Amino acid sequence: MSGTAAERLSRLLALVPWLRAHDGVTVADAAAHFGVTPDQLEQDLWLLIVCGEPGYGPGQLVDIQFWDEEGRIHVLDALTLERPMRLSQQEALTLLIALRMLAQVPGVEDREALVTAAVKLEQAASATEAARAITVNVGVSPEVRGVIEMALASGGATAIRYASASKDEVTDRTIEPRRLFTTDGTVYLEAYCYLAGALRTFRLDRVVSAAPGQAPAPAEAPGPGDPTTDPPAVPATALLAVSPEARWIIDVHHGAVEGEGADGSTLVRLRMLSPDWALRLVLSLAGTAQVLEPPELVRAVAGAARSALAAYP
Repeated sequence: MSGTAAERLSRLLALVPWLRAHDGVTVADAAAHFGVTPDQLEQDLWLLIVCGEPGYGPGQLVDIQFWDEEGRIHVLDALTLERPMRLSQQEALTLLIALRMLAQVPGVEDREALVTAAVKLEQAASATEAARAITVNVGVSPEVRGVIEMALASGGATAIRYASASKDEVTDRTIEPRRLFTTDGTVYLEAYCYLAGALRTFRLDRVVSAAPGQAPAPAEAPGPGDPTTDPPAVPATALLAVSPEARWIIDVHHGAVEGEGADGSTLVRLRMLSPDWALRLVLSLAGTAQVLEPPELVRAVAGAARSALAAYP
């Protein structure tokens, strides 16, 4: 695959209208236009022809021909992908509320576009004055939102004061934000917490304050003649060969794609928040990712796997 899941989805949505406007284009030319390899474009086309309307019978799927000898592409039936979308007023108002909420979530790249889209949607839906007066507040202060946005963009550490509802206490933490998601209108932040030494999920409306922070310095490696038996510091990144079903780690953990393996796997470089975190992540992938480097992590994963297998007859 090429790029993140979001990039591929954007390409898939743009692909059918473009192919309709360029009927008979070759696979190679279409791939060059979208900046992917011919093999990747063919994978996109194979995915598109199993997409369609509910029922998903032969007459309800997108029909694209692209396997002739000349390698030319013809869209035989684009279904709804070439027709303007028509929303009911209820659907439009639901989308309007979602846009208003999304405009308040940190990490949105083009907030102005969201506001503009919301205004156009109000006009197109002929919403009543009562509907236009609906306000959405996710409970995140502008100051916290700005700091989290910068941290998500730069990958830097953030110092937060967090009010925990489960423990009824306020704690000061240093975190590294990883991703945002919403559930039932509440915005959550997944981040590596240095206080807990693991990934944690925080309700963003319970972050009392936030400011740029600095990750704690790693423990120093033993010097010459030092009697301590602590292992040397583990390198800051790891290189994994990832199977298609585990590519989600690229989006969730902000991995960098470094190419493809000989077996078709994707080479992904991840920043290791800690040796234990990296070990748990690889083990949780259940064989869909192989550690290539550093050697310390390779040995740790192999040792942990052997210990787990030893518990079984």
